[in-house]
Amino acid sequence: MPGKLAQLKPACTSPAAPANTTPAPDWCGRYREVRQASVALAEDLTPEDCALQSMPDASPIKWHLAHTSWFFETFVLEQTQPGYRHFHPQYRVLFNSYYVAVGERHPRPERGLISRPSLDDIQRYRVHVDLAMQRVLQKTASLDPALLGLITLGLHHEQQHQELMLTDLKHLLSRNPLKPAYRPLHPTVGHAATALSWIHYPAREHHIGVNAAPGEFIFDNESPRHRVFNEGYALASRLVTNGEYLAFIADGGYTRAELWLSEGWDVAQAQRWQAPLYWEKPGADWQHFTLAGMQDIDPAAPVYHVSYFEADAYARRAQARLPSEAEWEAAAAHCPLDGNFAEYNNLRALAATPGAHHTPQQLYGDVWEWTQSAYAPYPGYRAAPGAVGEYNGKFMVNQYVLRGGSFATPRSHIRASYRNFFPAAARWRFSGIRLARP
Repeated sequence: MPGKLAQLKPACTSPAAPANTTPAPDWCGRYREVRQASVALAEDLTPEDCALQSMPDASPIKWHLAHTSWFFETFVLEQTQPGYRHFHPQYRVLFNSYYVAVGERHPRPERGLISRPSLDDIQRYRVHVDLAMQRVLQKTASLDPALLGLITLGLHHEQQHQELMLTDLKHLLSRNPLKPAYRPLHPTVGHAATALSWIHYPAREHHIGVNAAPGEFIFDNESPRHRVFNEGYALASRLVTNGEYLAFIADGGYTRAELWLSEGWDVAQAQRWQAPLYWEKPGADWQHFTLAGMQDIDPAAPVYHVSYFEADAYARRAQARLPSEAEWEAAAAHCPLDGNFAEYNNLRALAATPGAHHTPQQLYGDVWEWTQSAYAPYPGYRAAPGAVGEYNGKFMVNQYVLRGGSFATPRSHIRASYRNFFPAAARWRFSGIRLARP
């Protein structure tokens, strides 16, 4: 690879705040931090690594690097900079994802066929966009709040793609017969699984969702804030572990139709599921493919790369169920936003640490937690006008909500009200299981 991916270091500075006032947000620093985090994820990869697409649901690393730049170019620079010069006019089509209002799009399953532009070209494209954004960010004191909101959306959009880069890369490397490692794992302190206990919540009315305050960022699908009533319920004190899931497999979990939803059973049979995605049994013991290559399974660590169907079947065998998103958010609202996030570079989910049992552990970070809730609009939801209104609203069908983030989620990107969503059969995301019961 010809050196490291280019990283722009803008010379812009945020305007100084008057004395005795809240300091102005460091827009340049925030923009630079997020953009360089994407570049850092690709530093150890070859151009070949960055160009390949392993399945229609995944995208090449090169495409992620370009699309996140396309977002700023299309929604910020085109709209606000008279005479803005595009790096390449065809990039508007090549790197559009699903924004019908923007125009034509290259077919998603064929992103891996885009051998050109090269990775070097994409590096130059990123620098081109960053230089133009630098000129915008130097004037943040005079910018329309709506434009600052678009820039903030672009930064959170890029953080979503940083996690996608790792999920897509892991799937790609898993398809290589050499089972190559992306990066070595950081050593961590190992310990046995903590005992699972139940944390009880009485029946009561709650408010979930967010009505954003001025300057506060949320995705539109997190609003409006509204009332819900939760009957009394209990949440498991931690995530389901690999060891517990091994017991599910040993007990015929993948051969007992009575545990499965009908559609899930059909999918599992058609795709011959016998274990979570990336699990293999070359000998007497199970192993799994990780971002560090093939590894022995840690029985105390959370199980992940399971679909909604698998999570639901596991819960049924355990005489439990998955939590609703309202139950999850009501519990998480009183817990600190702390966990195993992307900033720690662990590249895997870690076992729960022994601790107090009056609050649930691992609510944030480690793995996304499936809920039983269909991804649907909140009462009173309205999609934003224009192309950015396509960001979330048009996907509110045939998906389930996941909560809490994963080890690949930046801490600054997650919150109690955050709603992730995927189809019930999706397994390549870092998704796991927390049990609930009446």
